[in-house]
Amino acid sequence: MKKQYVIIAFLVIAINTINAQFTLDGQFRPRTEYRHGFGTLIADEADAGFAISTRARLNAAYALDAYQFYLSIQDVMVWGENRQILPDDQNDSFAVFEAWANINLGKGWSTKLGRQIISYDDQRIFGGLDWAQQGRNHDAALLKYKKDKFLLDVGLAFSQDFDNPTGFQSVGTAYNTAGFFTYKTMQYLYAKQQWTGFSASFLALNNGFQNFDGQGVADGISSLQTLGTHLAFKEGKFNASANLFLQTGERQNSVKVGGAYLLGLELGYKASDKIMLGLGTEIISGNKTDTTDKTEAFFPLYGTNHKFNGFMDYFYVGNHANSVGLTDIHASAKFNLGNKSSLLVKALNFSGQQDLPSGEKSLGTEIDVVFSKGFNGYGLAIGYSQLFAADGMYELKGISEDLAASSQNWAWVQLTIKPQFLNTSKE
Repeated sequence: MKKQYVIIAFLVIAINTINAQFTLDGQFRPRTEYRHGFGTLIADEADAGFAISTRARLNAAYALDAYQFYLSIQDVMVWGENRQILPDDQNDSFAVFEAWANINLGKGWSTKLGRQIISYDDQRIFGGLDWAQQGRNHDAALLKYKKDKFLLDVGLAFSQDFDNPTGFQSVGTAYNTAGFFTYKTMQYLYAKQQWTGFSASFLALNNGFQNFDGQGVADGISSLQTLGTHLAFKEGKFNASANLFLQTGERQNSVKVGGAYLLGLELGYKASDKIMLGLGTEIISGNKTDTTDKTEAFFPLYGTNHKFNGFMDYFYVGNHANSVGLTDIHASAKFNLGNKSSLLVKALNFSGQQDLPSGEKSLGTEIDVVFSKGFNGYGLAIGYSQLFAADGMYELKGISEDLAASSQNWAWVQLTIKPQFLNTSKE
């Protein structure tokens, strides 16, 4: 019945478009992947993974001077996961991806309430994670201010699952959903100022994680603070950006964090109308202690981590937490091939920021290649990545070189169609 109610809601919105701007659009995004070492090293005797997944979204936006409303529903489907004539969705992935209202308060102030994407700057700490078919969202309340080239956001969240013996949370507020830095509470302040050719932003983020004792009873909250800045500069053919973030406090289960940091620098140069060159580095602190209740390892939390440290997702994509950190040195070239076509070639060299138990640091090199082409109303992207593992990577991933496959690679093809069904502002 849930699907029927959502469809009815879309129809009601479509009917009530008098004196308002209404848009109804969608997205259809199938992706085919061949995985032979994606995310971690594959054993020589193991078979490669191969699958096709599809993301389907339907989005509705309704705007008046007083407020804006947005609703996005989606389903993520793996081809063949449902047996024939199955009456329901086998993976139960149909969901409301976004549902928010932005209320204009006047004089540059507004408040945005509900399930939403939170994304800032280069998406290193907060990002929409659009590469993942399911995407990333937050249930939060934002107080927003914008005037000229300055903006300020204050965000608050309190997460609950109503999953305890008391039923509708009539006693206590224990939060039982965990994993992947899922928070019980969140508070943050984000401010950004833009000037001609330069911008600077500041983020102060606090996350509270539910702790449990040995008997599974709620036992306080661990609070983790992330503080930092993003700087961006552009002048003529040259551009540069930098990240500096620190973490302190506690992770889940009272793991103390101290001295954790992320440093990043990206340089870009437009060599010609058809060639863009890039050079960069990122240093993420690792854990150098032997204790389990303290760490110096930084984790980038809610960013679009697939965008960083190689497309094969060996680091900070559901992995590499509380590990040896990372030093990433990379270079790239993007070629404009004309006729809505481009080719990206990127090489990345990885090493641990801290030594592995053997004393090894070198982790290896990755080559990423992505070809993109736009057509009339849709786009196609084709990617290939190859990892050349060093001794440290075998140690880090827990497999001997003798047992690992000699070639670690990943290939994918993705089609994206974004139809616009209705837009009253164009009528």
